[in-house]
Amino acid sequence: MAKITYIEHDGSEHVVDVKPGLSVMEGAVRNNIPGIDADCGGACACATCHVHVDPAWFDRTGERSVMEESMLDFADNVTETSRLSCQIPVTDALDGLIVRMPESQH
Repeated sequence: MAKITYIEHDGSEHVVDVKPGLSVMEGAVRNNIPGIDADCGGACACATCHVHVDPAWFDRTGERSVMEESMLDFADNVTETSRLSCQIPVTDALDGLIVRMPESQH
């Protein structure tokens, strides 16, 4: 299991164990984390699972695909460390990952 910390815009933290093989988005949805709606169910067809990956972890989350870049164009508050959480597969190497939800997703 990978321990992932989801931080809401107001600073509320949710630390949950997520099974490798799931996505960061699936971990949030299965644990009722507010701020990650996942309207498309993880198909990379919306931006309702947008997160800001902690800079220390960003390089470990992989590269954004062309489709993900395209979907981020529809998100608010996009930063250099923005990702769609549905596109980050959880592995044991992500144990300790920290992601923050933008203000627009509360």
